[in-house]
Amino acid sequence: MNDQDDPSDEVLQARLAELRQDHADLDAAVQAIALSPLPDMLLIGRLKRKKLALKDEIVRIEDQLTPDIIA
Repeated sequence: MNDQDDPSDEVLQARLAELRQDHADLDAAVQAIALSPLPDMLLIGRLKRKKLALKDEIVRIEDQLTPDIIA
């Protein structure tokens, strides 16, 4: 029954791991830039918007992977 969903679940899991890594990388970049003597606030803002977009996609994929529970 669930065997047909396995390949797409594996693809989604791989994409989710990639997105989480990208999100963590952006977070590290924002922190590093913020610690510089003269931080580029425009760049920080762009990176934070990218982080937010990644987070939205992460949540969307997690919702797809979470089985619906009929109560």
